Amino acid sequence: MHAASTTGLILTGGGARAAYQVGVLRAVHRIRRAAGAPPGNPYPVLAGTSAGALNAAALATDADDADAGIAKLVRVWENMHVEQVYRTDSFGVIRTGAKWLTMMSMGWAIARMRRLRPRSMLDNLPLHRLLAEMIDLSRIERLIADGHLKALAVSASSYTSGTHVTFYQAAGEHLPWIRSNRVAVQGELTMAHLLASAAIPFMFPAVTLPLQGSYEWFGDGSMRQTAPISPAIHLGADRILVIGAGRMREPAGPRTTAPSAYPSIAQIGGHALSSIFLDALAVDAERLQRINATLSLIPPEIRNQAALKPVRLLLISPSERLDDIAARHLDALPSSIRALLGGIGVSKAGPGSNGAALASYLLFEDAYTRELMALGEKDTDARRAEVLQFFDLPER
Repeated sequence: MHAASTTGLILTGGGARAAYQVGVLRAVHRIRRAAGAPPGNPYPVLAGTSAGALNAAALATDADDADAGIAKLVRVWENMHVEQVYRTDSFGVIRTGAKWLTMMSMGWAIARMRRLRPRSMLDNLPLHRLLAEMIDLSRIERLIADGHLKALAVSASSYTSGTHVTFYQAAGEHLPWIRSNRVAVQGELTMAHLLASAAIPFMFPAVTLPLQGSYEWFGDGSMRQTAPISPAIHLGADRILVIGAGRMREPAGPRTTAPSAYPSIAQIGGHALSSIFLDALAVDAERLQRINATLSLIPPEIRNQAALKPVRLLLISPSERLDDIAARHLDALPSSIRALLGGIGVSKAGPGSNGAALASYLLFEDAYTRELMALGEKDTDARRAEVLQFFDLPER
């Protein structure tokens, strides 16, 4: 690999779908090792959004031992249960989800009773404890100083101002960037940044973070994220591995042959979340590929003087629909959560018509996450030659 090259890793959002990323990472790590890749952290620039921010932070805090970092992520996701992410006991579900459904159906009658206004459908307090066990953000500064890491960035979206913000911790003073409705802020990352980035809209509560001298309420970083690849480029990466958590393109032809029933709230919610988590990544990847194609037409002596530089991109995303996989595992959810989701239309009626897309973001159960990890490994192994080429490694 060229000495001046910096590899970035971008992990996108998607709740429980982020298990797919761990399968890809494990396969990439295995392919690199078999090809004789040099030791050390292969991703000095890490950027994550939503659940991808949690995976990115876990890798960053183990940047001095890539083997341990991958192994830890695999161990966590292989043994995942929803109780580690949000409350499933009857009191916890009634306290949030049942109140939420009540407000949706009878909000006109109890709008003035502020005590009954839940902040989210689910209580993700258990996630706080899980992150405290698996991620030690206090190591970031030392890892950067020792040269194991160049930057970690996590993105969140402000409900208060509508601004999309990338919070990042990097070596030395790094000039923040400002674009339309999105800004970057350098500083020490905290657990609050991770929880804000992973606060799936409606499902998990918003988090307050300081921004420009005041505090604002932040939610999932996938909202209003028009350029998910941008942070890694701004932080110096000139080759970027992007791991998505949903299919970038659907196969040709209709999925159904007959009109279905009117869409449930779960179906509409799942469609909305898919738009938030998936669409921007596909558009940004196409934009980067067009820029690379345009730059390749410019003579080298002129291109070297331009502000834009070519960026090598490898995008790996699921080859199968994750909501169809989720539909097979709905029974793995605790009965309290099945009842809650059933109230908004999630059922086992059949793929594509049962709200499984919504459930696919909340199905933190090992039967589901292990299947996603296996799919990530399979998809990566099928693109072994591209992985080797991306890292400039020989086939062995």
